[in-house]
Amino acid sequence: MHTLCKYADETELVISDIIIDDNGEETIRVIFERPKEYGFDTLIFELPSYKIIKKEGKYTDKEIKLFKTVVEQGAAHFYRIAREGELESTNIFNTF
Repeated sequence: MHTLCKYADETELVISDIIIDDNGEETIRVIFERPKEYGFDTLIFELPSYKIIKKEGKYTDKEIKLFKTVVEQGAAHFYRIAREGELESTNIFNTF
């Protein structure tokens, strides 16, 4: 897992390493998670489908739309990090 950034509301953006699915395709998971008094707000996207595969807690529709934009714009970068395991200095994830 690779933590890419932490937003002002304490949401962390984390991506998985490459996962090989049952069809032999490379996938990764992009996770947004925020600690709350009741546990965590969690939203997990899977690439390359961009589908939400887990949604728990109280992220708003506006937040989910914003996170989807981050996932769409960062997909190529996420794959590079997942493959190479390195982070470079970038502000792409903190622009939202």
